[in-house]
Amino acid sequence: MLDGLSYDDSEPPSIGLVPPGTSWEDVRDHIKIAHNFLLVLQAGGEYAGAYWTGTDMVVLDELGTELDGALEEFREELRQRGEL
Repeated sequence: MLDGLSYDDSEPPSIGLVPPGTSWEDVRDHIKIAHNFLLVLQAGGEYAGAYWTGTDMVVLDELGTELDGALEEFREELRQRGEL
């Protein structure tokens, strides 16, 4: 499980904000157990969203470089994919 997660719960669903420098392996290990939605700041400064489908982790890249915009885009992608 990841330490130091903060959450954005300004609107549903609550999304965990992964601490900078966390490896994708650690993200996968966490999401496999917790099954929550996570937003990851990648090394290039772009956000990616991650979630568990029940059998595998899905990563949605190119959500933008601004936190608020990335959260909004991630939630919209989740709605469009029927994950909410």
